[in-house]
Amino acid sequence: MKKIEAIIKPFKLDDVREALSEIGITGMTASEVKGFGRQKGHTELYRGAEYVVDFLPKVKIEIVVTTDQVDRCVEAITNAARTGKIGDGKIFITEVERVIRIRTGEEDQAAI
Repeated sequence: MKKIEAIIKPFKLDDVREALSEIGITGMTASEVKGFGRQKGHTELYRGAEYVVDFLPKVKIEIVVTTDQVDRCVEAITNAARTGKIGDGKIFITEVERVIRIRTGEEDQAAI
């Protein structure tokens, strides 16, 4: 099993969710996060004062899938989240040792 974490632009969340749903992914966790990479930050004007916004709003999606679903998930996320501009995000894939569904006690693939 693998955990896919994707950091994307907030307005792309619905597109990514729909793309994952189309390939059979039925659950995910989404969190509002802030960060920066090459995009850095930007300056804004508030009540006449200029200030720097270092961290930009992003959405972090987390999905645990079987190993054979990883490539389809990555492709779906990439195609749905890509704008072609800086700050489109990143995808991280890590190994998952064990999954347990709290309600039933099911484990691993049955718990996904």
